[in-house]
Amino acid sequence: MIADVFQPNEFPSPRRIAAMREYIKKTWKTLYRSHAHILEAAKDEKIGHTDEQRWPIYISAMEDKNRVEAEFKSVLSSEEFQQLEIMSLPSEIDQITEHGLLYLPGDYVVPGGRFNEMYGWDSYFIVLGLLRDGEIELAKSQVDQLIYQIAHYGTILNANRSYLLSRSQPPFLTPMILAVYEHTQDKDWLRSLLGAVESHYYYWIVPPHLNQSTGLSRYCALGEGPAPEVLVSETDAQGRTHYDRIREYYRRFEVMAYDVSLYYNKETDTLTDLFYKGDRSMRESGFDPSNRFGPFNIDIIHYAPVCLNALLYRMEQDIAKILTILGNSQLAESWCDRAQTRHQLIDKFLWDEPSGLYLDYNFRTNERRLYEFATTFYPLWVGLASEKQAQRVVENLELFEAPGGLLTSSHVTGNQWDAPFGWAPLNLIAVEGLYRYGYRSEGDRIGGKFINLVTQEFEKTGTLLEKYDVLSCSSEVSNEIVFGYNTNEIGFGWTNGSILELLAQSKKM
Repeated sequence: MIADVFQPNEFPSPRRIAAMREYIKKTWKTLYRSHAHILEAAKDEKIGHTDEQRWPIYISAMEDKNRVEAEFKSVLSSEEFQQLEIMSLPSEIDQITEHGLLYLPGDYVVPGGRFNEMYGWDSYFIVLGLLRDGEIELAKSQVDQLIYQIAHYGTILNANRSYLLSRSQPPFLTPMILAVYEHTQDKDWLRSLLGAVESHYYYWIVPPHLNQSTGLSRYCALGEGPAPEVLVSETDAQGRTHYDRIREYYRRFEVMAYDVSLYYNKETDTLTDLFYKGDRSMRESGFDPSNRFGPFNIDIIHYAPVCLNALLYRMEQDIAKILTILGNSQLAESWCDRAQTRHQLIDKFLWDEPSGLYLDYNFRTNERRLYEFATTFYPLWVGLASEKQAQRVVENLELFEAPGGLLTSSHVTGNQWDAPFGWAPLNLIAVEGLYRYGYRSEGDRIGGKFINLVTQEFEKTGTLLEKYDVLSCSSEVSNEIVFGYNTNEIGFGWTNGSILELLAQSKKM
C-alpha cells in the first residue's frame, strides 16, 4: 500500500479508515488467547522462552489441579498436553525457580508483539475496542479474567506471568466494568463483581501504596531486586542491559532531580535495593520509563502521582454508580464522600496554580515537580477539574500538541514515555477530557491528528503499532529510544481500541 502525503489537519478518507477498521477487526483473532492457544501463550521472549519443549503453567493454591488439567486435555492433543507442566504456585514468590505463565480460566486478548500475555491497563483500551467491534462476550471475558486475578493472585497483575506477581498496573477496572455493563445490562454479573472491586480498591489505599502524610496513593511494587524481564530482553546492540546503561548514566552525569546516593553506590558502581524498588514501581505505573519522576522514574516511590489518584477518584465514583444501579443509594453516598475527600486532596497537593497544570507531588521534599506530562489531562477525563482548572490546562495545550497528536511530555530524554513520542491511550484520555469540558474543537483537532498519523503508518507498515513519534509523524522510533526496550511492538491492542473509540466519538465518522 502507498500512503497519501501526510497532512496533519486533513482527516483520512472513509476508504482509508475502512481499511484500517477491517485490519483491527481481523487482529482481535490474532491477539486472542484461549486454552487451545496455551502453547502459543506460554512462549515469552522477554525471558528467553521461545523454543522450550516443556512449558510451566502456574495455578493458584486455591485451584483444583485435576480440573485444570482436564480443561487443557479437552482442547489439546496428547502430544501438546505433554508439553505443559501444570504446577501450583509456592507460598512465597521468591521460591519460584522457573518462571512461567499464570493460568486464567477464560479467554482474553493480549497487546501483541513481545507482550504475549494479558496486561492490566492495556485491557481497558482493548475492552473499548472489542465493544466497538461487537465482541461483547470477549470483552466481558477480559474483565472476568481480571476479577479472577484479584481472587487468585491478590490483585490485577501487571500481566499474567509468574515474575509479575509482585506488581499491579494503573487501576482501570471500574471503567471497564461499566463499559461492558452498558452493553449487557446484566445486574447479576455486576453484583457478583463488587467484592473483587472493593478488594482491588483497598490494594491501592493502604500501605505501602498509601502515603499517610498526604492521604493520597503512590505506586509501590512489592518485589525486590532486578526485574527478570529487564535482564534478558532490554539489552542494546552492545549487550548492555537497561540497568547497565543507567549505571553508565550515573557515572557520567550529575542528577539534580533526586538524591542519587539513595539509588546508586558510586564507590562500588552498583544499584541499590531501593533503586530496584523504584524501578519495579515505575513498571507498576505503566510509564516505563520516562524522566517524569527524575531520570528513569526511579524516584516514583516518593511521589503521589496525578494519574493514580485521578483513577482512584474515578474508581470511588464508579463504585458509587454501581451501587446506585444495584439499588443501594445509601452505601453509594459513602463512596461519593470518599471521592469528594480525594478531590480535595488532589486540589491541595496536585493542582499547581502558577503553571495551570496538575503535577505530581513529592512528599519527601513537600514540592510539586514541574514536569509537563500528559497525565495532566486525567483530572479532566475523570471530571474532577473545575471549569477554571480545565481552562488553565487547555491553555497549556501548546506544550503537548504536535503534528501527529499529543506528546507524552515536553521533554526529550531518550525514554519512550517522553517526547517526541505519543501513545494511543494518552491521546484518547486527553481528547475525552477535552470533550467533557466542552472543548470540542480542540479534542477533534488532537484526535484527528493522531488518527491521521496512525492511518498513514498503517498504510506504510500494514499494522497498528504500540507508539508513534508525533513530532516527525512516524512509527520509526527505535533509534530515538536509549533506555528500556527500543522496539515498536506490532498488534497493537490498545492502539486498536483507542483508535476505534476516537473514530466513534469524532464528528467526522
